[in-house]
Amino acid sequence: MTAQHRDVVAVGASAGGVEALRALVAGLPPDYPGVILVVLHVPREGPSAMPAILSRSGPLPAASAVDGEELRPGRIYVAPNDHHLLVLDGRLRLTRGPAENGHRPAVDPLFRSVARAFAERAVGIVLSGARDDGAAGLTSIAGRGGTTVVQDPDDALYPWMPRAAMAHVTPDHIVPAAKMGGLIAGITAMDLPERPAPAKDDLLDAEVAISELGPMTTDEFSADPAGFGCPSCGGSLFQIGDRPVPRYRCRVGHAWSPESLLDEQAIALEGALWMALRALEEKSALGRRMAAAGPTRSVSVDRYRHMARDAEEAGAAIRRLIEQLGSSAPPHNPAPSS
Repeated sequence: MTAQHRDVVAVGASAGGVEALRALVAGLPPDYPGVILVVLHVPREGPSAMPAILSRSGPLPAASAVDGEELRPGRIYVAPNDHHLLVLDGRLRLTRGPAENGHRPAVDPLFRSVARAFAERAVGIVLSGARDDGAAGLTSIAGRGGTTVVQDPDDALYPWMPRAAMAHVTPDHIVPAAKMGGLIAGITAMDLPERPAPAKDDLLDAEVAISELGPMTTDEFSADPAGFGCPSCGGSLFQIGDRPVPRYRCRVGHAWSPESLLDEQAIALEGALWMALRALEEKSALGRRMAAAGPTRSVSVDRYRHMARDAEEAGAAIRRLIEQLGSSAPPHNPAPSS
């Protein structure tokens, strides 16, 4: 019987991830026999330059993943913009399934599909990023017997993704990005010991099906209503699990980690405050204009001035609240996602 190897490597990165990915692939040997699958959070519009960047940075060819393509050893496959990258039945699958933490492509769907398809053969790597993406997916890889690797937070431009992963999973390896290529090569070279196949995981199957845009909805899970609304579509969120990584999905599958949900709620709150401020400023301007035009049958000039003054005072209070919310936001909140 031919020995198996840990030869399917899923890599997730966000803010600061370009530098980390370049360092990783630069350390890979030219004859690396495994497959590298990469999700970097990128804007949904416009093509990604990552395949060209990674091809120039290391010895292996990198290309944008193509739906239905078979996995070929010694290749790097990069998720294109606006599509999740999954592995199903030994082939690459690109889908426009529901966004996770506001991202498509997102790290967690790739990690879950690789955990489901390859179990112990999977290697999950979390690189630099500004939120907590990848923690849930890395937990799935660990739970199926795969190997987990996290970039040393001190080496990451944005350490929050590595820190979140370390908070929920005890990584097998914590190393700087420049040392990951050699580490992966060594991990892949080792034979896998024979072990029983991991038990079927119904939740993992269901979440992969949702990412594949299959006919599955979250209300079919054994999940409780969370009492929050989905920032993407406004639907009710369900809480999936408690520990080690609680997360939330709406009925149609948009997924949120607690940290990302808090950030998106803060963005929505600020948007609502700006709308309120705009309405108050318009009311104040209209009141001043009506006061200048003189009284009407029902409203005196003083009443118009009073309306304008009340709106201005309320607007000043909202301005202070916006400023207060901004000063209390975590330092990584405004960081770019790529």
